[in-house]
Amino acid sequence: MDIASFWYTVTGTVWSRLLVSIVIAVVLAMVVAAVVGVVFRAIARRRGWPDRAVGRLRWPFRWLLMGIGIAIAVSFTLAGLPAGSDGLRTPVGQALGIEIIAFAAWFVGAFVSLLVDVALVRYRTDVADNRVARRVRTQVLILRRLAIVVIVVIAIGSALLLFPEARSAGASLFASAGVISIIAGLAAQSTLGNVIAGMQLAFSGAIRVDDVVIANDEWGRIEEITLTYVVLHVWDDRRLVLPSTYFTTTPFENWTRTSSQLMQSVDFDLDWLVDPQAMRDEMHRILARTTLWDGRVSVLQVTDAVGGMIHVRILVTAVDAPTLFDLRCFVREEMIRWLHEQQPAALPRTRVLMTEPGEGGERITERSRSGHRDDRELFGGSAEADARGKDFTGPVRTHRPA
Repeated sequence: MDIASFWYTVTGTVWSRLLVSIVIAVVLAMVVAAVVGVVFRAIARRRGWPDRAVGRLRWPFRWLLMGIGIAIAVSFTLAGLPAGSDGLRTPVGQALGIEIIAFAAWFVGAFVSLLVDVALVRYRTDVADNRVARRVRTQVLILRRLAIVVIVVIAIGSALLLFPEARSAGASLFASAGVISIIAGLAAQSTLGNVIAGMQLAFSGAIRVDDVVIANDEWGRIEEITLTYVVLHVWDDRRLVLPSTYFTTTPFENWTRTSSQLMQSVDFDLDWLVDPQAMRDEMHRILARTTLWDGRVSVLQVTDAVGGMIHVRILVTAVDAPTLFDLRCFVREEMIRWLHEQQPAALPRTRVLMTEPGEGGERITERSRSGHRDDRELFGGSAEADARGKDFTGPVRTHRPA
């Protein structure tokens, strides 16, 4: 008499045997999981692994052990049934097989996530120079998503192979694999293109997570890079979702490609009476009062002087784009205040020059932008014009009939 037959004899009915077997399997699985968990957590603390990543592995491991224990208990119990019970063994075996495959896929996916988190611990993004860390993080996260997809596909394929009908259909599917691949390629051309573009972005270094870019006329940070799309966190807290092919086919600006340091200008249109040297000295005093400036570049130049105004450009630098924006606003506000207080004559104004005849030839007069006119200028230019102007500017004459 084998072990299964002996178990069938001493435990009575099949349902009582099944219940006892499942309880024993669950208890043993919990004990093994507890022992392994204590050892694994001790190793994780010694090596400095993230607690959150280790915690995510706990429940998949427990459910996998319980699934394997329950499958063994059920198979052991059903083995003692009399002949002709295949109608019960087959569906139960298939259900248990699917259960184990699902728990195994869950556990492997959590284990891959643990490996990714452990690998990313040494690459911190909360430091000043995090360019390499952001590149590695982007590549590793893309690989993790790809690994999860592969695990799910393998799990689904393994579950289908438990059914004889699926195995028999597999031969015909492989025979027509060429036709199916062509049809699938045509149907999923854009999707496959985005997947390939996502892999290209991950390993080319064109963009990385937390890069500052201008894409589709929007300024923002790269928040997430997937296999098919990229999420751009816009400055006003909107999320712009762009396909991966956008960044491989369309020009865009990457402000943190090699470094986060940036330089931009603060521009003014001022009157010709402005003193550029005094303005330059004030710029240095303004920059010395703020921590937004990184100390690299501070230049004031008159870049244009045509028409009625001159164009003054101030170049400043900062450690990153948000700091540079705040610095430009600060310099602009302080410089406007200084111009109002120290050089009001330098503020923009509009002049209109007119001429009229005088004893020494033509005399140039200045007319303010308010539009006020001297009566003599209304028809100025000749004696006849002045005579005509008296009809409009002199006293009103009343003509009476004779």
